[in-house]
Amino acid sequence: MAAGVLKVATCQFAVSRYIKRNARIISEYLYEAAKARAEIVHFSECALSGYVGTDFPTFEGYDWALLKEETKKIIALAAKLQLWVVLGSTHKLTPDKNIRGQARPNKPHNSLYLIGPDGKIVDRYDKRFCIRAELRRYTPGDRFVNFNVNGVKCSLLICFDLRFPEIYRQLYKQKVNCIFQSFYNARQKGPSVHTHIMRQTMQCRAATNYFWVSMANSSGYYSPYPSCFIQPDGKIVKQLKQNHAGLMVNTVDMGEKFYDPMADFRHVAIAGKLSNSPKNIRDRRSKTTTQL
Repeated sequence: MAAGVLKVATCQFAVSRYIKRNARIISEYLYEAAKARAEIVHFSECALSGYVGTDFPTFEGYDWALLKEETKKIIALAAKLQLWVVLGSTHKLTPDKNIRGQARPNKPHNSLYLIGPDGKIVDRYDKRFCIRAELRRYTPGDRFVNFNVNGVKCSLLICFDLRFPEIYRQLYKQKVNCIFQSFYNARQKGPSVHTHIMRQTMQCRAATNYFWVSMANSSGYYSPYPSCFIQPDGKIVKQLKQNHAGLMVNTVDMGEKFYDPMADFRHVAIAGKLSNSPKNIRDRRSKTTTQL
């Protein structure tokens, strides 16, 4: 593929507690993405492991050995198909000891494995901001994961991270072009406020920072919004069908130009000057604010 062009496959399916089932579906999508000539395949939050608190109650008795085994198979398949893969999963941490010397498990990370087409784990992103309920089950991460494919600088984020615009400003400063953000908003009782705010917030993050965004959600019923692909002006280019499994392929093209009214002033705001007015306005009528 030409420099500055990247074909992205964004996938959604009903993530479950069953690791082997999740792995089978993920593998099927990898074959489908390769057939469509995608270069990177993006999955939802906890796509392989299942999402604790929803798909299963706790990590007690969790089959970590099976998770590792199925992860290795997906890594091998990525190499066979020569694909980049952004894989949502859970990363186990090592035991700690309390003051009495007894071993106790550290809570795992909610993670995205970045798998390269050479069949190696290139890096791992750990969800930086966890909601209150997640903090009982997960250990938050503390670092960005940026990488380059075809001259497109990409970064990984997960779900609740979208509530913190400061994250995206930092990524803009790091000259990131494309965000792969994975979500698990699924198996809800019905419609919720998420339908009206999640895609819209991501559109805002894209437009205010001039990012491409691949937004992958689970489709487990009921999912309040589908996976979508957003261009740098904030427009949703394409989205999958809500509550239905599917895959879509979209293209990041750095040669395209989009509406960006902030372009001349974004650096001013980032520097802390929250106005593009002249330095000194020497006009009495400007300074007098209580008179017509």
